Amino acid sequence: MDMDMDTDTDPGAAAGAGAGGESPTAAAPGTATARLRDRWHATATAAGAPADRDPAPYADRLLAAWSEPQRRYHTTAHLADVLERIDVLAPHAADPAAVQLAAWFHDAVYRPDRSENEERSAALAERALRELGLPEHRTAEAARLVRLTVTHDPAPGDTNGEVLCDADLAVLAGAPDAYAAYVAAVREEYGFVPEDAFRAGRAAVLRQLLDLPRLFRTPHGTAHWEARARRNLAAELADLTDPAAGE
Repeated sequence: MDMDMDTDTDPGAAAGAGAGGESPTAAAPGTATARLRDRWHATATAAGAPADRDPAPYADRLLAAWSEPQRRYHTTAHLADVLERIDVLAPHAADPAAVQLAAWFHDAVYRPDRSENEERSAALAERALRELGLPEHRTAEAARLVRLTVTHDPAPGDTNGEVLCDADLAVLAGAPDAYAAYVAAVREEYGFVPEDAFRAGRAAVLRQLLDLPRLFRTPHGTAHWEARARRNLAAELADLTDPAAGE
């Protein structure tokens, strides 16, 4: 069981944190979708899509995938939040366009009861980006980054991986209300899991995260998100392991 953490390690999530860890201001659904379509077009163009290929159908398919009914945290709002965090972290990346492409695909395939989501998402990226005519090196890098979200453990010097992973995990550094919404949404996604099993699995994920020497790898993530994320994780773990909380 994943218990989603967005690392394929943690269970529960709602509105994500913005670039500084806070939840961004909500936009009307139509406006938010239009902004995402515009972002996709700009990213595809910057990544090298030929002028004779129309990126719009790919945006529509991706946004439809991110809007599937089983999602509560892994939604278009999460996608928008990750893209906004990448904007903040982009100067750290060797290839920001590849990182943004990876963000679009990193949870494009998402079923909370399955473990192969990242691999299927990466394979989708490879097929779609080649069909769109993007350079092979950038397609391969975007797919590699999607697969990296299985562990969120980029190798030293993998600046693209550091940016994507930090952007994806920044929800952990949300303000208390945003973090609580994230946890509630993850629980909804895992609604098929009995409460006792969920609490045990989620607690194991939180302990795993707290045991890591560093949650964030970029200078910005370390400075702005690390301490707050650890406070949130520790508080949630304490609540999960309080016998009275499960009654």
